[in-house]
Amino acid sequence: MSTRPLRLAHRGDWRDSPENTVAAFAAALAVSGCDGLEFDVRAAADGVPVVIHDATLERVQRQTGRVAAMTAAALGEAGVPMLSDVLAAVGSAPYLDVELKVDVGRPGVEVLAAARGFAVERTVISSFSSTALETVARLAPGWPLWLNSRTLDAAAIANAIAVGCVGVAIEWRALDAESVGRAQDAGLDVAAWTVRSLSTFEDLARLGVVAVCVEDAALDG
Repeated sequence: MSTRPLRLAHRGDWRDSPENTVAAFAAALAVSGCDGLEFDVRAAADGVPVVIHDATLERVQRQTGRVAAMTAAALGEAGVPMLSDVLAAVGSAPYLDVELKVDVGRPGVEVLAAARGFAVERTVISSFSSTALETVARLAPGWPLWLNSRTLDAAAIANAIAVGCVGVAIEWRALDAESVGRAQDAGLDVAAWTVRSLSTFEDLARLGVVAVCVEDAALDG
């Protein structure tokens, strides 16, 4: 890993294309300073992993419907891609932060392993859900995991260690030298989300974070 943090496009570059779409990911990867992508995964009604942040289609797709109640085919017609299609489109080069919004179980692990190898190279699995991470740890021991949290306190560190995480991904405003140092002393990498300012990115780099989810000017570098 380079000395500067990885610059991961938050849900792709969605200034010109809807977030969490192949078009947004392609736009992000066309930015010279972009090292990879962060995106969100849920399970369709038929268990197929799909890439979408919200539990419903209202905000982004401007349609009615809940992700968990629709098949992957129906979601695809609404503009929600399957995880397998996203992984095929972006290829093996970009670093990926795959955020599980729910426990996607064995289908999610199998799709990721098929695309990135069973060692999931240049990939980390992140989630706010300890249960989702525990499922991945059980099905694919050794895969790198990050616990997402809005704070970096003793409880977050203890929870990450208990789950078997190699790192934590924290809302950037909660980070300072002391909190980052505590996590690092516990053997955890620290990543940050979501940053729009280049100056904030540079401040976080000086704190020693390993990756930053970015948008707008922070993505452009």
